[in-house]
Amino acid sequence: MPTKQKIALVGCGVMGTAIGTRLLQTGHTVIAFDLDRGKVSQLEILGAQPASSAADAAAKANSVVLSLNSSRIVREAVFGGGGVVHGAKIGTVVVDMSSIEPVATRQLSADAAEAGLKWLDCPLSGGAPKALEGKLTVMVGGDPTDFAQAKLILDDLCQNLTLMGPSGSGQTTKLINQVLCALNFVAVAEATRLAVDAGVDAQRIPAALSGGRADSAILQEYMGKMARNDYSPTGRIDNMVKDLMAVQSLAGHTGTAMPMTSLCMEIHRLMMAAGLGAADSAALVRFYDGPRG
Repeated sequence: MPTKQKIALVGCGVMGTAIGTRLLQTGHTVIAFDLDRGKVSQLEILGAQPASSAADAAAKANSVVLSLNSSRIVREAVFGGGGVVHGAKIGTVVVDMSSIEPVATRQLSADAAEAGLKWLDCPLSGGAPKALEGKLTVMVGGDPTDFAQAKLILDDLCQNLTLMGPSGSGQTTKLINQVLCALNFVAVAEATRLAVDAGVDAQRIPAALSGGRADSAILQEYMGKMARNDYSPTGRIDNMVKDLMAVQSLAGHTGTAMPMTSLCMEIHRLMMAAGLGAADSAALVRFYDGPRG
């Protein structure tokens, strides 16, 4: 039986809580920290140990998992006052499951190495529901030896786990994933509105198209939600905007033309301007309401 770990979990939002819940359910010890102490309470009920700081959590663990919203927050959580680096043992593997910029990740990895820590960028796809089932898709950047060590944790979270290359490769792959997801969300929203306007039961379309070329996980999960105006959050629009901004930055560095992604980005920005940034991606269907919305 694989050795279970003592894991410092830094960041207990929707995704971090799902990750922590799954790790507890699979037998790991979780020491949880979030600046918002209230977010730790759900994991405490399940058996997690609360920590007073990221440093405190890291000092009590042999691995660190980060689930945070931006490279600035990741840097502060690791290298700032009370950060991971002030408590973690030399050689500790930091598994960063945040979605941040590849350039920032490479610098974080280099700084961690100077402090005696190992760094893996491990952004995920699948959201909280898949985390709870242990069926995430995770793309990893970093050293193969460190990756082998982190598999003791990641194998309990993932159905599909791939080492993509050196530091930053996981984050780059995640951005490619987000391009495909964002375009698919908008396409499904547009198709849903057409179905509704044409008098077809949009909630029956995913089953009707299952297995065909138009099928996708997003079609199956989201068209029904869009048709019944179910915007319960599994992935926020403002988080997608953050990722698409990182995509545009990367495309600027590589000189890659991305006209469809740029249009998709503007649709997402308009949704934020309408006050729907915190809404689920299913709310993209409201873009097509026009004056009706």
